[in-house]
Amino acid sequence: MELTTIWFALIAVLWTGYFVLEGFDFGVGILLPVIGRDERERRTILRTIGPVWDGNEVWVLVAGGATFAAFPEWYATLFSGFYLALFVILAGLIVRGVALEFRSKRDDPAWRRRWDALIVLGSFIPALLWGVAFGNIVAGVPIDADKEFTGTFFTLLNPFALLGGLTTLLLFITHGAIFLSLKTDGVLRERARRSAWVAGIPAAAVAVAFLAWAQAIRGDAVSAVLAVLAAVAFVGGLVAIRVRHEGWAFVGTAATIALAVASLFVALFPDVMPSSTDPAFSLTTTNAASTDYTLAIMTAVAVVFTPIVLVYQGWTYWVFRKRVTLPPAAGEP
Repeated sequence: MELTTIWFALIAVLWTGYFVLEGFDFGVGILLPVIGRDERERRTILRTIGPVWDGNEVWVLVAGGATFAAFPEWYATLFSGFYLALFVILAGLIVRGVALEFRSKRDDPAWRRRWDALIVLGSFIPALLWGVAFGNIVAGVPIDADKEFTGTFFTLLNPFALLGGLTTLLLFITHGAIFLSLKTDGVLRERARRSAWVAGIPAAAVAVAFLAWAQAIRGDAVSAVLAVLAAVAFVGGLVAIRVRHEGWAFVGTAATIALAVASLFVALFPDVMPSSTDPAFSLTTTNAASTDYTLAIMTAVAVVFTPIVLVYQGWTYWVFRKRVTLPPAAGEP
């Protein structure tokens, strides 16, 4: 197998890991005022992601760095053409991170409400815009012979891409609700279960529509099978949460996101950024890649350090695997 194909697959794995792990973070952030009715409940909700949210964000940093090193032409065209959209996503991530750290710095209800609103906003924006960005990549964007993006910000706001944004938003909300039902108990657990079911029904419909449309635009037999498996996994996850098997429900939504992302990358290959102007102008794993020597060095580094990172993050999740208990209200024993 060529190194360019290996690195395309590795970048797909990195984005898959990011969406699976950061996806429930976004969902938890969006659901914070829905499931948490008072400060005690909201603080408990945030404790479920407190030990892991910043580690989950590392996946997108590594994915961006790997794209820059392995496919510099892809990186240059993507980040210049999607500059404003990616800037808005970055701003959302920064705002969310700051809000998560600062909300507890002052014992003031108004202070905390403002930061909670920013947590919701900083979770909502990336959850929506990542889907819009990937929808555009799959469908193709105007790229000229010099590998430069020739569209505008509004070019990216097309129906297919917006449907992709709605898909990731609803999937992440459902994924986050199931994560909360897995990590909390009592009233929070019950509210999270209900929220997962309420969000899951429209999420299923929108996701099926998006994946079917993606297959019509750019699909093959393998990507179609992965899309069908994603739909099956999501239905299984909803059934599991309905019968109170939160662990299997979480496996179902995680598998759904992973299979859906894999389906999109398989449909995309060997292109990395198709051109809607002329297919001959598309960026591929060949014309957008670094030299073989660069890829060989990167491969050696990845072989050594990737298992270490995975083991460490797995250990983190294992240490914080238990449910987070709602503390007693004031005056309770």
